[in-house]
Amino acid sequence: MFVDTPQFAADLAAMDEPERNRAYARVQQWFADHHDKITHHAYLMPPDTATTVRLDRAEPLVSDGPFVEGKEIVSGYAEIEAANLDEALRIAKSWPACPVVEIRPIAG
Repeated sequence: MFVDTPQFAADLAAMDEPERNRAYARVQQWFADHHDKITHHAYLMPPDTATTVRLDRAEPLVSDGPFVEGKEIVSGYAEIEAANLDEALRIAKSWPACPVVEIRPIAG
Protein backbone atom coordinates (compact mmCIF):
# COMPACT_ATOMS: atom_id res chain seq x y z
CA MET A 1 0.00 0.00 0.00
CA PHE A 2 1.32 3.42 -0.92
CA VAL A 3 1.00 6.01 1.83
CA ASP A 4 1.05 9.77 1.29
CA THR A 5 2.24 12.10 4.02
CA PRO A 6 1.39 15.81 4.38
CA GLN A 7 4.96 16.72 3.38
CA PHE A 8 4.84 14.53 0.27
CA ALA A 9 1.50 16.08 -0.76
CA ALA A 10 2.88 19.58 -0.19
CA ASP A 11 6.04 18.82 -2.17
CA LEU A 12 3.99 17.45 -5.06
CA ALA A 13 1.66 20.47 -5.02
CA ALA A 14 4.64 22.84 -5.04
CA MET A 15 6.13 21.29 -8.18
CA ASP A 16 5.73 23.08 -11.47
CA GLU A 17 4.05 21.13 -14.27
CA PRO A 18 7.24 19.79 -15.92
CA GLU A 19 8.62 18.63 -12.56
CA ARG A 20 5.30 16.98 -11.63
CA ASN A 21 5.20 15.27 -15.04
CA ARG A 22 8.70 13.87 -14.38
CA ALA A 23 7.54 12.59 -10.99
CA TYR A 24 4.55 10.87 -12.60
CA ALA A 25 6.81 9.45 -15.31
CA ARG A 26 8.99 7.84 -12.60
CA VAL A 27 5.89 6.14 -11.19
CA GLN A 28 4.83 4.95 -14.66
CA GLN A 29 8.35 3.61 -15.19
CA TRP A 30 8.21 1.75 -11.86
CA PHE A 31 5.01 0.02 -12.97
CA ALA A 32 6.59 -0.79 -16.34
CA ASP A 33 9.73 -2.16 -14.67
CA HIS A 34 7.68 -4.46 -12.42
CA HIS A 35 4.81 -5.33 -14.78
CA ASP A 36 5.69 -9.03 -14.65
CA LYS A 37 5.16 -9.08 -10.85
CA ILE A 38 2.12 -6.78 -10.57
CA THR A 39 -1.20 -8.61 -10.69
CA HIS A 40 -3.44 -5.65 -9.84
CA HIS A 41 -3.11 -2.00 -8.82
CA ALA A 42 -5.32 1.01 -8.20
CA TYR A 43 -5.10 4.64 -7.20
CA LEU A 44 -7.61 5.52 -4.49
CA MET A 45 -9.67 8.70 -4.42
CA PRO A 46 -8.85 11.20 -1.62
CA PRO A 47 -10.01 10.39 1.92
CA ASP A 48 -12.79 12.98 1.83
CA THR A 49 -14.56 10.72 -0.70
CA ALA A 50 -14.59 7.76 1.71
CA THR A 51 -17.65 6.31 3.36
CA THR A 52 -17.16 4.27 6.51
CA VAL A 53 -19.49 1.59 7.84
CA ARG A 54 -18.97 0.82 11.52
CA LEU A 55 -20.20 -2.60 12.53
CA ASP A 56 -19.21 -2.46 16.20
CA ARG A 57 -22.63 -1.22 17.36
CA ALA A 58 -26.11 -2.70 17.64
CA GLU A 59 -26.94 -1.13 14.26
CA PRO A 60 -24.43 -0.35 11.47
CA LEU A 61 -23.40 3.31 11.42
CA VAL A 62 -22.61 4.86 8.04
CA SER A 63 -20.57 8.06 8.01
CA ASP A 64 -18.76 10.19 5.47
CA GLY A 65 -14.99 10.25 5.53
CA PRO A 66 -12.21 7.86 6.44
CA PHE A 67 -12.36 5.56 9.45
CA VAL A 68 -9.09 6.76 10.92
CA GLU A 69 -8.15 10.38 11.37
CA GLY A 70 -4.50 10.52 10.54
CA LYS A 71 -1.82 12.42 8.74
CA GLU A 72 -0.76 9.52 6.55
CA ILE A 73 -3.26 8.45 3.92
CA VAL A 74 -3.27 5.22 1.92
CA SER A 75 -3.42 6.57 -1.63
CA GLY A 76 -3.19 3.38 -3.64
CA TYR A 77 -1.92 -0.14 -3.79
CA ALA A 78 -0.29 -2.69 -6.02
CA GLU A 79 -0.75 -6.41 -5.65
CA ILE A 80 2.44 -8.23 -6.59
CA GLU A 81 3.51 -11.84 -6.95
CA ALA A 82 6.65 -12.22 -4.86
CA ALA A 83 8.44 -15.42 -3.94
CA ASN A 84 9.13 -14.17 -0.43
CA LEU A 85 9.42 -11.08 1.75
CA ASP A 86 12.93 -10.32 0.48
CA GLU A 87 11.64 -10.02 -3.08
CA ALA A 88 8.69 -7.88 -1.95
CA LEU A 89 11.09 -5.61 -0.05
CA ARG A 90 13.35 -5.25 -3.09
CA ILE A 91 10.40 -4.14 -5.20
CA ALA A 92 8.98 -1.84 -2.49
CA LYS A 93 12.33 -0.14 -1.89
CA SER A 94 12.39 0.96 -5.53
CA TRP A 95 9.00 2.78 -5.30
CA PRO A 96 9.67 6.35 -6.56
CA ALA A 97 6.73 8.24 -5.06
CA CYS A 98 5.02 8.24 -1.64
CA PRO A 99 7.51 8.01 1.22
CA VAL A 100 5.83 5.05 2.93
CA VAL A 101 5.07 1.61 1.48
CA GLU A 102 3.36 -1.01 3.60
CA ILE A 103 3.80 -4.64 2.61
CA ARG A 104 1.12 -7.07 3.63
CA PRO A 105 0.50 -10.66 2.52
CA ILE A 106 -2.86 -11.56 1.03
CA ALA A 107 -4.90 -13.94 3.17
CA GLY A 108 -5.74 -17.27 1.70
